Amino acid sequence: MVDEIITVSTPYLPGYRIIKTIGFTWGLVVRSRGLGRNITAGLRSLAGGEIHEYTELLNQSRAQALSRLKDHAKELGANAVIGVQFDSSEISYMTELLAYGTAVVVEKESEKTSPVRLG
Repeated sequence: MVDEIITVSTPYLPGYRIIKTIGFTWGLVVRSRGLGRNITAGLRSLAGGEIHEYTELLNQSRAQALSRLKDHAKELGANAVIGVQFDSSEISYMTELLAYGTAVVVEKESEKTSPVRLG
């Protein structure tokens, strides 16, 4: 068992063998900017270009959702999550960000592994 939950976007984990599939795991965050930041971002959007306030909000939310996903996977007894993806949506003035994947238990391969070949 590893101390840190391994997360990958692929359906496999090179160098490891999946010995148990636990199931769906997720981390959810719903956040909003304060009124002042929303006004600043709104004014900035008039000029065009990147809106740093929202970029920062989404980066922080993504990191928090991934952390919550790892915590949930650990509670389920997993030591890895495969197929990790993110989804986001707007709820009024709030942003919802969801990280999800499949919680699994993996063990290090004892033999040298070869590259995965598809097809």
